[in-house]
Amino acid sequence: MNTLVDENNEKREQLNVENKKVYEDMLVYVRLSFDKSEAETEEVLMELLDHLLILQEEGRDSRELFGSDPKQYAREIVGELPQALPKKVRALFMMGICYFLGFYLFTSGLIQTILAYGFHHLEQTKTYSLGTTIVGLIMGVAALAILAYSVFRYIQWSCFRHTSKIKEYILSGLMFAVFPGVIVLAMYLWLPSFGPTVVLPVYWMGIVGVVFLIMAKLLGRKI
Repeated sequence: MNTLVDENNEKREQLNVENKKVYEDMLVYVRLSFDKSEAETEEVLMELLDHLLILQEEGRDSRELFGSDPKQYAREIVGELPQALPKKVRALFMMGICYFLGFYLFTSGLIQTILAYGFHHLEQTKTYSLGTTIVGLIMGVAALAILAYSVFRYIQWSCFRHTSKIKEYILSGLMFAVFPGVIVLAMYLWLPSFGPTVVLPVYWMGIVGVVFLIMAKLLGRKI
């Protein structure tokens, strides 16, 4: 699979500016339909690229391949691809969850440890309600999944439009930075304590956070 992707990246550099723009929009749109077979997706994208390069060599317009509405053409391609959940998508989803939990737990544990051991503003142990903790983590993961899906759909929507890619990246980054923080704040303010309790040192969250970050790093190497 990596061979096809690498070949696509190399051949794409042969496109002129106009053809490269429309093809890369096509590529992003099709690849972001992440419930499709990865192998067949890359094969179709390679076929389109080869046809476009032939048209370019002959001095013909890309509309002969994609028609007057390339977005509709992309929708038709996606509709014909067989459904499957690629391993890469599953790995990305798990990596995102691990990074979210890792950063949240590590940051929370670090702050509480500094306040407890450095400034003595907190007790060195804390009582945690297991029910509240589990529900809070589930809510956080669900919110992250919704956010990721929304960002992917926004990027897909922006394909074939004259929008600034820098704006898209900034907006996506802000959403990923702000939205999880709002969810965490809401959990602290409105989620009631329930379920069995356990007393743990405040630094345990930091240790568990590091474990999740290591897991995310290992998953990233497999993608």
